[in-house]
Amino acid sequence: MSGSRWRVTSSSYVVDSEHLRLRKDRIELPDGRTIEDYYVKESRGFVVIFATTADGRVVLVRQYKHGIGKVLLELPAGAIDPGEQPLQTALREFSEETGYAGAMDLVHSFCTDPTNADTVAHLFYAPNVTLAGKQNLGLGEEITVELAALDELHGFVRDGTIDSVAHVASIYLMLDRLR
Repeated sequence: MSGSRWRVTSSSYVVDSEHLRLRKDRIELPDGRTIEDYYVKESRGFVVIFATTADGRVVLVRQYKHGIGKVLLELPAGAIDPGEQPLQTALREFSEETGYAGAMDLVHSFCTDPTNADTVAHLFYAPNVTLAGKQNLGLGEEITVELAALDELHGFVRDGTIDSVAHVASIYLMLDRLR
């Protein structure tokens, strides 16, 4: 592999809304061939927060996800708003979704679907968080906060209780880091 990049010869937006931005590119490959309709989902990215309480329990959220049409158990997470830095988003989303607060550090950033999207997920670790207030949920959010022991998380990932890939990767990274 030579590391050659594809050249975008034209681009247009098929969908440009608050919830989805989908771009259609015309691509010229390094060998001169053309792909007429290559679709890319654009995103400002999102954050995932692995937070532990003073007694070592992990803060989780249970909520309905319309894209998959079911209720999922996950780590707290949220989309980066325009003009926000990932840390600002992590602090805001964690407080809004859970009512908990605490200092956070970036652990890792990773691509979520590099073939069809430009989304980057940013994993933050927040040790020793405390309940600081009430949830402040947005339109369409109905979130139940749950606490789990570190040992339970491994089981949740193995048995599919937690099955969203960004959350599975985040949990494995953090379990490895904490052990």
